[in-house]
Amino acid sequence: MSEKLKSIDRGVLFMLLSALLGALNGATAKLLSQSMDPLEIVFYRNLLGFFIILFSFKKFSVSVDTTKLHLLFLRGLFGALAMVLFFYTIATIPLGEAVVLNKTSPFFVTILAYYLVKEKITLKIFFALIIGFVGVLFIMKPFGVEISLEHFLGVLGGFFAAAAYATIKKIKDIYDARIIMLSFMGVGMVIPLLLFLFTPLISFQLYTDIFVWILIVLMAIISTTSQWFLTRAYSLSNASIIGVVSYTNIPFAIGFGVLLGDMLPDIYTFIGILFIVFGGILVSKKSSKKIK
Repeated sequence: MSEKLKSIDRGVLFMLLSALLGALNGATAKLLSQSMDPLEIVFYRNLLGFFIILFSFKKFSVSVDTTKLHLLFLRGLFGALAMVLFFYTIATIPLGEAVVLNKTSPFFVTILAYYLVKEKITLKIFFALIIGFVGVLFIMKPFGVEISLEHFLGVLGGFFAAAAYATIKKIKDIYDARIIMLSFMGVGMVIPLLLFLFTPLISFQLYTDIFVWILIVLMAIISTTSQWFLTRAYSLSNASIIGVVSYTNIPFAIGFGVLLGDMLPDIYTFIGILFIVFGGILVSKKSSKKIK
C-alpha cells in the first residue's frame, strides 16, 4: 500500500512539474511573440527539437515500419496544426485563456472516438461534453461583443490536438516514440516554410538579438522536459488522477500571463474555466476506466 501511495505521489509530483513547465513554455512563447511571428516560433521550436531527437538516435537506433506511414504523417500534420494554432492564440489573447481553450482536446477525443471507433457515449459523458461546451461559451462570450476569431482558433487547436492524440493511439505500438515526435516536428518545420515560400503570411528574419535566441533554446529545453515529466507521470499513476492534476497548468498559465501584462480573467472567464475543468475531469475519469 505504501509503495502504491509513493508511486502515486511521484506521479502527481511529475505532473505538477510538467504543468508548471508547460505554462512556463507558453509564457516563453508569449515573450517571443513580441519579437517573432508565431509561425517563426513554431519553425525554430521544431527545428531544435528535431535535432535533439536525431541526436538520440546515435545511442539508440530504431527501425521504421513503412506500412503505416500515412498515419504517421497524419499525426505529424494534426500535431503541427495544433501547435501553430496554440502559439498563435498565445500571441493574441491572454495566456490563461489560450491554455484553457487548448484544454478542450479531451472533449474532442471523446467525440472522435464515437465517430471513428463507435465508442459509446454514456449519459454521463454527454453531460460532461455539454458542460465543456458551456465553459467555452463563457470564455468566448458570444452573448456580448468579445467573441473573436482568436478564441475560435484556440478551440480549433484543441480539436487538432485531439486528432493527434487519436492518431497516436493507432500507431503507438508500431513506431518508437521518437519517430512519432519527429513526424510532427518535421511537419511543424515544413508548414511555416511552405507558407514563407508561397504566401505573404510569414517572412523569416535574421535576428541578431541574443535574448531572442536564448528564449528559443530555453523554450525547446522546457517543452522537452515538460513532455518527459508528463510521460513519467502517466507511467507511475492512475490516468484519472494525472488527468485531474494536469489542469493545474491553468492557474500556472494565468499567473505567468499576469506577470507578462495580461489582465486577470473576468468573472465569465473564471466560470468558463470551472466548467471546462469539471467537464474535463469527468471525461478523463471515463477514459481512464477504459485504459484499465
